[in-house]
Amino acid sequence: MATPSAVARSTTRRRPVRTRRNTELALVLAAVLIAVFGYIEVGVNIDGSVPSGAAGYGAALGVLALLAHGVVRWRAPYADPLLLPVAILLNGVGLVVIYRLDRADTRSEAAPTQLLWSTLGVALFIGVVLFLRDHKRLQRYAYSGALVALVLLVLPVLFPPVYGSRIWITVGPLSFQPGEFAKILLAVFFAAYLAVHRDALALTGRRIWGVQLPLGRVLAPVLLIWAAFVGVLVLETDLGTSLLFFGLFVVMLYVATARSGWIAIGLLLAAVGAVGVGWLSPHVHSRVTDWLDPLGSIAAGQGANQIAQSLFAFAWGGMLGTGLGNGHSILIGFAAKSDFILATIGEELGLTGLIALFLLYALLVGRGFRTGIALTDPFGRLLAIGLAAIVGIQVFVVAGGVLDLIPLTGMTLPFIAQGGSSVVTNWIIVALLVRMSDAARRPPPPSPEED
Repeated sequence: MATPSAVARSTTRRRPVRTRRNTELALVLAAVLIAVFGYIEVGVNIDGSVPSGAAGYGAALGVLALLAHGVVRWRAPYADPLLLPVAILLNGVGLVVIYRLDRADTRSEAAPTQLLWSTLGVALFIGVVLFLRDHKRLQRYAYSGALVALVLLVLPVLFPPVYGSRIWITVGPLSFQPGEFAKILLAVFFAAYLAVHRDALALTGRRIWGVQLPLGRVLAPVLLIWAAFVGVLVLETDLGTSLLFFGLFVVMLYVATARSGWIAIGLLLAAVGAVGVGWLSPHVHSRVTDWLDPLGSIAAGQGANQIAQSLFAFAWGGMLGTGLGNGHSILIGFAAKSDFILATIGEELGLTGLIALFLLYALLVGRGFRTGIALTDPFGRLLAIGLAAIVGIQVFVVAGGVLDLIPLTGMTLPFIAQGGSSVVTNWIIVALLVRMSDAARRPPPPSPEED
């Protein structure tokens, strides 16, 4: 006969876990409606009428959202209910802003192409949720994945530079950034290696200047991989991705060892490397110069540069913005749809819109961190936190550059900016987080005592 305490423990273990799929469905529909209303507002402010493509845009985004939700409901019923709606809302807002910028430049039709890339991203999201039943399987391919990632980063060296950086592979009318896919493979490698060697990294080695440094033979492989990646990116003049990989390395190393000294060392090395590259690379040096004096081109009689135009757009937006379609951020030029797309949001949605956007990113990153904390396996914990950190670092780097807080790096704002490889990669990141959050929240099977 079971004791009262055993019965109480059994009752606690049997307590059902809410899947929250209906909550997710409601949020998904709300995200689609917000994006459709934004699309309509652009047409009303520019033409004075509802755009003819509003119904088609809403139907396309709604079908993609419902397909993704249906797969999550079927194969990952215990997944975090906020990850998918936030991704859909960010992607929808990005499509709206790109469409708005298309209307300002009649020679460009980037929004339909971005919708096609978003469709591919959702398709890959569905594929990951359907076929990756256990995230721990990725640990088997950590080293081969790192090799593939390094190859992907080397390939753009064979192609001509675009806007001063060799980060693009161009085949006919198509182009993509292989570094976007490499960051996921690198996160998998770091998570797999650090999960195995976390104790050696945290407990062995020598203490120098108050920091416990691990043995060289333990840290050397991961440092070599990281140095190879960053070296290639420096040769390609891709400072933004280099900073992203470096930040990912420091964050995951800190999570694995729980030693704050690594953060201080990482910041010091990042500062030294940035100063060195800034002086050696004319392309990076010009961006540092614009960062230090964003209005210098105006004083020199050369007109406002991109940073100055971006600051003017933020200032003109004020608290509530001018309204979608009523801004002038297209004056920024060729980068208005990539990293400087944040300036359009700041001008037309104001400080309120920017805060809402940053809160969405914070929610996405925070739920990723929460998933990592809830997982019991070290590999999954490190991978979830690493993937969430990728999004967070990228948003910080882009926003910091456009707001003139740090030198401009030329990265894309996740889900928002134009770029097929970027939006596809971010959908894969969300899919992995959905799969891992399902594993973290799924109730354990009943024990023999309960049977």
